[in-house]
Amino acid sequence: MTEQAIPWVDNVLSQFSEQLTHQLNGHAYLIGLDKGYGGDVLTLSMAKALLCQKATPRGGCGFCKACLLFEANNHPDFYGIKADGHQIKVDQVRALCQKLTATSQQGGRRVAVLFNSERLNLAAANALLKTLEEPGKETVLLLQSDTPSRLMATISSRCQRINVTLPSSSEITTWLATGLAVKQDVTWCLPVVGGPIALAECIKTGQYTELLAFRKAWAQSLSSGRLSNDLRALNEERAIDAMNILYLVLKQKLLKQADLDPIIRMKIADLSAEIMLQYHQLNIMPNINTTALFSRFIADYQQIVK
Repeated sequence: MTEQAIPWVDNVLSQFSEQLTHQLNGHAYLIGLDKGYGGDVLTLSMAKALLCQKATPRGGCGFCKACLLFEANNHPDFYGIKADGHQIKVDQVRALCQKLTATSQQGGRRVAVLFNSERLNLAAANALLKTLEEPGKETVLLLQSDTPSRLMATISSRCQRINVTLPSSSEITTWLATGLAVKQDVTWCLPVVGGPIALAECIKTGQYTELLAFRKAWAQSLSSGRLSNDLRALNEERAIDAMNILYLVLKQKLLKQADLDPIIRMKIADLSAEIMLQYHQLNIMPNINTTALFSRFIADYQQIVK
């Protein structure tokens, strides 16, 4: 978990903790918040509060045996599932459901977390349904999802929704300035990195500098008609980021140039849609010649604006 307070997460955790103090918790929750905005932080904080022996209005106390076990990743009544590759598979869910039938080892609740629950394949989702309907006494399931709209309706309808009000760009800028002393507006790349927490990590690791370099390289390439050397022979992960940056560059062009010829505007919008389609393809089929693909994007753009 991040050490810096996350106001939009802390507010929701406080509301949830207040419900716990009055024994008003449900048995299944859907936390539809991207990890880049703190979805995993909120989910784990809720799990900790549920397991805590002396929960406070701000979540787990941090000092009881349950909290210490949880922070050491060793609580016997906590179960976490992540995707095996690109999917959460049926065997993973069946194993979890079997474990949840056992008696609590610490005498309190049993808590299961499914990270990126939108990755449940059909068989896994169906295997989870009965447990969602009848999880057993003192058992709580927390389903975190970056894209909750992709969850089967039969899954999401059986969960209480945890609603989080996302921060505005100015609130994110203030948050970053407080934690990292960032003075300039860096929120332009939020769609690429996934959210403010991911952006903060990018700044810490220096990846943000690389994203800036991609933006500059695309601007030069679109202007000159020649693919910049900085965009050639990128590995899979960097190529995906670079393609996302190109989409943002073209989108920004459409926003800034209000007097752009309507036909050119439409063709640039079509090119942007093609770039996003190829972006998703690259996520699924990484073995693509991105240098050739990027060169084609440049050629297509030149054909539009000439």
